[in-house]
Amino acid sequence: MSVPVILDVDTGVDDALAILFAVRHPGIEVLGITCVAGNASLAQVVDNTLRVLDAVGAPDLPVAAGAVRPLLEPPRSAGHVHGLDGLGGVPLPPTQRRPEPVGAVELLRRLILEHPTPVTLVALAPQTNLALLLRTYPEVAGNLERIVFMGGSASVGNATAVAEFNVWHDPEAAAIVLDANVPAYMYGLDVFNRVAVEQEVAAALEHGDDPLGRVVGALLGHRIALSADEQEEYTGLIGDAGAVCSIVDPLALRTEVRPVRVELAGYGRGQTLVDLRGRRGEDMVHGLADEWANVEIALEVDATRLTRLFLETLGLAGR
Repeated sequence: MSVPVILDVDTGVDDALAILFAVRHPGIEVLGITCVAGNASLAQVVDNTLRVLDAVGAPDLPVAAGAVRPLLEPPRSAGHVHGLDGLGGVPLPPTQRRPEPVGAVELLRRLILEHPTPVTLVALAPQTNLALLLRTYPEVAGNLERIVFMGGSASVGNATAVAEFNVWHDPEAAAIVLDANVPAYMYGLDVFNRVAVEQEVAAALEHGDDPLGRVVGALLGHRIALSADEQEEYTGLIGDAGAVCSIVDPLALRTEVRPVRVELAGYGRGQTLVDLRGRRGEDMVHGLADEWANVEIALEVDATRLTRLFLETLGLAGR
């Protein structure tokens, strides 16, 4: 039986890879996709999402536009990471698909409450839409199996030394989601940065005969601009797609359930504080500890296994 899933995205390069995988995997039923500003502006994210659905030959899935900015902060561009178009300049033809006339929160509410079984909500972006949903319609929590989110870190950050981009972009939203009493699974930087396709494989796909392979190869080959005249070395990360892979192959990752909170002040703003201690600390002994959310956290990954799953699902293994 397939897992009913709703994707919440800010479609840049790695969200695109995640959408391609989710649509193609027979163990996943994509009910719809909601969009939020993050890697690119909201309008660009919506357009990118619709074009990616065309590229993978997806059925007529509902796509809705959501928040144009974080709950409190001004919008921030990630154009240096994903390119000005959010897709690293990978050319995808214009689309005839159109987004839903309702907004993301309304679409999420409808899809979740109308589904006969609990839904897995997959957040691959800043969690603004999810926070608005759970504050506006808290009853949806009753039909959520869990929230799988790409975000956070139990170690280092990337937006800052300690904060990962998706959580840092809207830390208040992430804190609201963690406090919503919905089971949560964190696919953070600890595993995100390890799952990659070899450069030779990506190059062969980009210059091969398969149309989808050319798109995937080009997305994998996109390099982050470090400055006006310098680019990052090839990484080949499948990025957000790894979070979706974890749904259908959970045994490829080692996880632990740990207390987590989101830091909301100071330089640590946006950091996911993860309690990895093996025993009670002084804060607990002396009654100084407050309540943290218990989250299942991916800490280690069989990167080769997850990469193989990604390529095989897209019909690109061995090409």
